[in-house]
Amino acid sequence: MFGSMGITELVLILFIVLIIFGAGKLPQLGEGLGKAIKGFKKSVHEADAIELEAQQSQVPPQAGAPPAPDAAAQAAPPAGAPGVPPSAPPPVAPGPPKV
Repeated sequence: MFGSMGITELVLILFIVLIIFGAGKLPQLGEGLGKAIKGFKKSVHEADAIELEAQQSQVPPQAGAPPAPDAAAQAAPPAGAPGVPPSAPPPVAPGPPKV
């Protein structure tokens, strides 16, 4: 990344940063940059751990393990459960008018 940059280029960049931000702000900038890099590394590590956990959860259960509950059974409560309205009757086609 910095293979083609020499000492002269790095000193010039440091000088420009010193002029723009001032000597008092350089420690704060370094601290902020360090925290940003640390947070990025932590999030990358956590993302790898989450992916590993997801892959492990897709592995089929062992022979002696109890079966996992069905996802569809957990998602829909039973029809007679309190707070669940009964399903609406199917629509009826209109018949001939009554006279």
